[in-house]
Order: sequence, then C-alpha cells, then structure tokens
Amino acid sequence: MHRSSCTQGHGQKLFCFLAGATIAFACCVGPIPARAQTSKSLKLGYILSTDSQLGAGGTIFADEIAKRTQGRYRIEQYPNSALGGELEMLKAVQLGTVDLAFITGAPLPNLMPDIGVFNIPFLFRDVAHAHAVLDGPIGQSYLAKFREKGLVALAWGENGMRHITNSKHEVRSPEDLKGLKLRLPQSDVMLAGFKALGADVKPLAFPQLYGALQSGQFDGQENPIATIQSSKFNQVQKYLTLTGHVYDPAILFMSIDVFDELSDDDNRSFKAAAKLAGDASRQFAAAAEAKGVTELAQAGMQVIKDVERSKFAAEMASATPDFDRRFGSELISQIRQYE
Repeated sequence: MHRSSCTQGHGQKLFCFLAGATIAFACCVGPIPARAQTSKSLKLGYILSTDSQLGAGGTIFADEIAKRTQGRYRIEQYPNSALGGELEMLKAVQLGTVDLAFITGAPLPNLMPDIGVFNIPFLFRDVAHAHAVLDGPIGQSYLAKFREKGLVALAWGENGMRHITNSKHEVRSPEDLKGLKLRLPQSDVMLAGFKALGADVKPLAFPQLYGALQSGQFDGQENPIATIQSSKFNQVQKYLTLTGHVYDPAILFMSIDVFDELSDDDNRSFKAAAKLAGDASRQFAAAAEAKGVTELAQAGMQVIKDVERSKFAAEMASATPDFDRRFGSELISQIRQYE
C-alpha cells in the first residue's frame, strides 16, 4: 500500500506535525492587525508644567487622540520646556524634529509679524471679547496663514490675561513702573507698549525667567495667573497687580509632514481633539483667574486689585501710531469693536 511521505520515519513525522501546526496556527491567527502595524508616538512640547493651562490642554489632546484613533497614535507630552523654549519648539516643528507644540501667543510675531496685532496691550475688553474675535473669521484666518510658514495651526487655546508682578513695590499707576526692570516675552509689540510706560524692559526666553527673577536680574515680569502659580513666581515676587493688560492666546501646532500623512478621518480627529484641548486650556485659565488670586494672596503675595486700566492704556497711547503702521488702523478698530 502506498503511504504518504509524512508517515515515513519518526523525524519525518515530527517535521510534518510541526509544519501542519504552523499552518493551522497561521490560519487561526490571521494577519497582524493594521493598528499594531501603524501605531505611532508623537512628541508634544510646551513650556509650562502639566498642572497648567497648557498641561490641561495637552492631557485632553493626548486622551482624545488615543480614543479617536483607537490607539494608532499616541501623544507623548514634554512639559517644562523639555524640548526647549517656544521659539526653539516652533522651529523644531517646522523642521519636523518635533511633531507638536502648544505655544503661547507672545512669541508668535517672531514667526508671523501680522499676528502681533493680538499682542497690543488693552486691545481686548475682556476674555469673552478675545474669544469672540479668535473663534470668528478674523482669528480663523490667522490660523490658516501659518501654513505658509510651514506649520499647521490646529486650534486656538489660551495662556490667559497677563498681569504684572514685581519684588520692589506696589504698582498702582503707570508712574510706579518707571525704572522698574521688567522681563517681557520675545514680542516687539509688548516691548513697545511697556517702553511707553517708562519701564526698563528687556526680552527673555521663559525657561530662564525664574532664575533671572531670583538673582535680581529683573525686578518683575508679567504673565497670566495660572502661569504665575504653576511656575511658583510667588516665591520670588512679592507684589501682584491685576492689570489684565494683554490677552495671551495659545496655538496647538503640528508638523506639516505628520499632518499631511493622516487619513481624512484622522485629520478630522486631530482637529477635533485640538479644539477640545484649546477649550480645556481656556477653562483652566478661567478657573485659575477666579481662584488663583486668592491662593496667591494666601501664599504671601500682596495683591493690588483696584487698578485703573484706563490710565495704563492712555499712557501707552504714544505707541499707537507705531501699531497703526504695523497692522493697519482699520484692522485694529475692527478687532476693538468686534461683538
């Protein structure tokens, strides 16, 4: 009787058994899932801690991306300037060496001068006014412009209303700023505004700020309440003046190369997640503004609340012609009057 070769000899039997088992296992398991094949980690950097307005947005973004892409994309957060200062991160996202960055508004004019219009002191009446402008046609048109600069601006977020702190004395009027060594972000527009107040102002990247205040290189600085808290500036600053002189937005940026590789569905997922991240940063900043002032006072800061913002705005008026030349008086008026 003819026998199959698989029945011939002990070694042949073992070989045939293993071969058959391998084929059967492969048939049962099937192909490796596409999700396991395409899982990708993306780096997201920002200058503040995870317990901040930017951190709140970053965490929501990471959670939403994991959920909306079923784990095919994973966001790795790099807070506390781990990937460098904001200008460094912007350049890195342009080059594609960093995938994403949540950048505050002050340094953005270094990349796109036109967006400096939002840095004009006392441009916005309040936070609600700023949100209306940024979420409307004006703000959305600026997001689209970043494509020309090699960046995808996914959504607006928020750093917050900026207030002045210092270690020397109470600041209640513009006269109290004269001669005060004040650190400002790398924004020509904000520098022009504060020079009009007579302050001794110089720009400095955020990662060096705490040490510069601690050493006395600067007497003061200005930032949103959430940033003052998360960065523990109250440990090196005694006085807090609630000027609310500039509304500082933030933008969640993404590398064009990474963004353009996304499917249409993932494209929509990243944009939707970024919008939720921006909303989360706004909510965190609002909560900090509401309760943070009291907490900073309890921590030992002397808070000056009764500030006549109109006096500060009037003193800065000497910079208005310069702003009109840079951005156009019509655009500035349109933003001021936007409802």
